[in-house]
Amino acid sequence: MIEQQTSASTATEMPRDVQSAMLRGAAQRCPACGKGELYRAFLKVRDTCPSCGEALHHHRADDAPPYFTMLVTGHVVVGALMTVESTYAPPIWVHAVLWGPAVVILSLLLLPRIKGALIGMQWALRMHGFGGKADEIDVAPEARAGRA
Repeated sequence: MIEQQTSASTATEMPRDVQSAMLRGAAQRCPACGKGELYRAFLKVRDTCPSCGEALHHHRADDAPPYFTMLVTGHVVVGALMTVESTYAPPIWVHAVLWGPAVVILSLLLLPRIKGALIGMQWALRMHGFGGKADEIDVAPEARAGRA
């Protein structure tokens, strides 16, 4: 389980439950209240929750949702493909008919749910502006030396 780190600035704030926030996000609902819709269109996150007004524009899901979607889809489809091949040994056209659409459908079903879960995790851990302050950018020491 992911543990929330506390610092002097977040010590006075109430901790947020990571698991429930991720489950709400996976259900494509606001991680704060669980009532408002997370998306205004397919994978387009609302700026604020229509139910509770929580700011959602801070999220930085980036490449993680497609990565995890491909990871899960690949394991499910390859496992099923190998099982079907070893059990029934169908002709190659059967594999093409089964697994092509399976990959597309599974990817389209999983991607918004995985992205929602990651947004919920970011909200619960107060990452990327969800904690009320902007991200701090670490500059490499050699880059700082060049500025002086």
